[in-house]
Amino acid sequence: GEWRDIDAILAEVAGYGVRHVCVTGGEPLAQKRCITLLQRLCDAGYDVSLETSGAIDISEVDPRVSRVLDIKTPGSMEAARNRWENLPLLTAHDQVKFVICDRADFDWARDIVAEHRLAETCDVLFSPSYTQVAARELADWIVAERLPVRYQMQLHKLLWNDEPGR
Repeated sequence: GEWRDIDAILAEVAGYGVRHVCVTGGEPLAQKRCITLLQRLCDAGYDVSLETSGAIDISEVDPRVSRVLDIKTPGSMEAARNRWENLPLLTAHDQVKFVICDRADFDWARDIVAEHRLAETCDVLFSPSYTQVAARELADWIVAERLPVRYQMQLHKLLWNDEPGR
């Protein structure tokens, strides 16, 4: 990446003529001025979402921002990074996302959703890991268990085979 001035980012976004802006890529909250960028985007009238790994405190994120928080499953080998203190901060316009690597991950995620009553707080998304779980298999598990979750495909991986920058 390259360093960008916030005013330059806002000008570029304005040039696209869009209403919704999603701040993502790596871990946006690891960038020093991400909180300021999110606030400035909201102030400019954009509908803003933040996709975050969930490993960094989200308490300073502008409440106008829809937070999409990953909860890393054991199969991702990153579950130790989950910042559970973020869960009570979620609201009805936020989402939590689980990328499911196998049946053990599915069972684990189902239990986390129930334990933390996530479906009562925000939208819960289950996505199949691109190379590890068949899309139909995960859909069948969700239907069989009647889970209160949304099924989500990692569309960028289907369309562009996880090509950087797409």
